[in-house]
Amino acid sequence: MNTELNCNDKHSKLNATRVTRVLYPASEEEVIVAIRDAAAADQAISICGARHAMGGQQFGSDTLLLDLSALTELQAVDQELGFVEAGAGLMWPELLEGLLEQQEGQDAVWSIRQKQTGADDLTLGGSLAANIHGRGLQMRPIIDDVEAFTLIDGSGCRHRCSRGENKELFGLAIGGYGCFGVITSVLLRLTPRQKVERLVEITTMDRVVSVLEARLASGCLYGDFQFSIDESSSDFLNRGVLSSYRPVDSARGMPPARNDLGTTDWEELIHLAHHDRAKVFQVYSDFYLSSHRSLYWSDTHQLSVYLEDYHSKLDHDCGAKVPASEMISELYVPREHLTRFMEKAATLLRDGKVPVIYGTVRLIQKDDESFLAWAQHDFACIIFNLHTEHDREGIARSSAAFRALIDVALEFGGSYYLTYHRWARRDQVERAHPQFCGFLEKKEHYDPGHRFQSEWWKHHRNLLKP
Repeated sequence: MNTELNCNDKHSKLNATRVTRVLYPASEEEVIVAIRDAAAADQAISICGARHAMGGQQFGSDTLLLDLSALTELQAVDQELGFVEAGAGLMWPELLEGLLEQQEGQDAVWSIRQKQTGADDLTLGGSLAANIHGRGLQMRPIIDDVEAFTLIDGSGCRHRCSRGENKELFGLAIGGYGCFGVITSVLLRLTPRQKVERLVEITTMDRVVSVLEARLASGCLYGDFQFSIDESSSDFLNRGVLSSYRPVDSARGMPPARNDLGTTDWEELIHLAHHDRAKVFQVYSDFYLSSHRSLYWSDTHQLSVYLEDYHSKLDHDCGAKVPASEMISELYVPREHLTRFMEKAATLLRDGKVPVIYGTVRLIQKDDESFLAWAQHDFACIIFNLHTEHDREGIARSSAAFRALIDVALEFGGSYYLTYHRWARRDQVERAHPQFCGFLEKKEHYDPGHRFQSEWWKHHRNLLKP
């Protein structure tokens, strides 16, 4: 059996999908040829990059899978405007390395504003498809960082999309989960690279928004809050580590290496998160407190260690009867309701039947450009990683927990991220994303032959059809 045809995502491993063929186009012309050949054969296409997405948007059963990871061209930085054209298959570490290499020896260096957290090896195209965000304290999702992109539609035609050209497609394809075509390259807005100082304190959930907003007012650019995951403690989903990053004088000396957690550190933390959730907070907070006032670069401080397939070793070491992984969900609530939301979330999750392995809070600014916008207000963003066993009962427990969390978010006028799973009920999708039916109608308009298909699209089309 050709195992390449049996695809799955790298993190949850709950999206096993068999495709008919996998192609790795290395140029825009090869993408166009592949799409035109598929159209001639009436073959549906799915699109993937780094294969981290967990909602089923990157694979479709019996489709031709276009893996875009070879589209890695990086053009010269526009030193006047601070733009760079980059291939959609380029991953964030490669992008950063390429930008720094181009500008080596220059006093002023252009670099990225934000990237997603948790993992680095995600492609630019995949980041646009999910309209990702980072830990910026006053940033919109990545659509705000995109000047233009090139999209190949279902007939193999090329479209340049921006706020002035093909504006509707611009807003549909960013946060469009691959439904409208193949993004081959991105014109990304950059920002001057700066030295930043990490500020760390231990605080509680009721102070998170006010402290982060105060840090923003004092000039900090980035910040987030990692909360306690020990369900046996009164600190559960309440006490945590708040970190923020403020620019400092460029003349200050930069240490030769980042004061940050390495691979071995993360292996220990992941082990403790599964087996000693009381201790993991102590170890994590001790490290972060020791890094208070440490210096970083504004771009590379956003990089993080990701341990691929770490759960296989955990399962082996503890003699697990069934394999497991962490499933992620991201919930949104108006900032003034964060504390009440987290109190209700703690009540839902305190029994430990679905252990919380990691959690963080960030801020987001309203996105008024993408059609299927998830940042519909200035929200607090809450990320939960829930331990999920890969049998019927384990998946049922996690899906029920996430649906319950979505209900609480909706109660406070919030929402949830469509990227990570397909477990929301129809009424939850409709309340959280009232523009979704219009999004599906736009899909019919721009791709009437359904050339681009995925399990994510099929699920939501069937869930929401009249």
